[in-house]
Amino acid sequence: MSADFESYEQDFSVLSAEITARIGKVPKLVGDEKKQMVANVEKQLEEARELLEQMELEVREIPPQSRGMYSSRMRSYKQEMGKLEADFKRSRIAYSDEVRNELLGDDGNSSENQRAHLLDNTERLERSSRRLEAGYQIAVETEQIGQEMLENLSHDREKIQRARERLRETDANLGKSSRILTGMLRRIIQNRILIVVLAVIIIFTTMMAIFFSVRGR
Repeated sequence: MSADFESYEQDFSVLSAEITARIGKVPKLVGDEKKQMVANVEKQLEEARELLEQMELEVREIPPQSRGMYSSRMRSYKQEMGKLEADFKRSRIAYSDEVRNELLGDDGNSSENQRAHLLDNTERLERSSRRLEAGYQIAVETEQIGQEMLENLSHDREKIQRARERLRETDANLGKSSRILTGMLRRIIQNRILIVVLAVIIIFTTMMAIFFSVRGR
């Protein structure tokens, strides 16, 4: 399972490096080349999001005792993804300003003001996105803790059930042993009574034989 995660991890690292390089090229290009570069970056960002989703699924399949390290790495990759998206938004804003200036003939001051306003809105959206992401991460971690608690409770329940079964077996064995011992004691007592009766009969018979023998003389 961790091997799949590390494979996705390598793919994400390569892809993020390519995206960073292309985002840096966007402001330097013009015309169709810039449009094509923007489209390529959008496609690669979508691929990166899909990789993160796959990595998230792999982390959920990892045993709880080993999951913490991978969850921490996932948080850093999500932060990196957020930075890539923010950088791309800034490059697109610059690109949009340039196209709008070419079409409408806005002067430099108006373009700068609009760009500053758009950057301010973008930063607000990024802050909201980070808060949502932090809330989502807390929810995921809470879910993981709940799953671990349920697993521990399930294990404890199985142990208690096994202990009860062993106690029942022990009680049954003790009952059988008690019955066997009771039977043995009963037979011992019966044998001793029989021996005493036989001894009395023998003594009585012997005494009667001696008595009649002496009387006959």
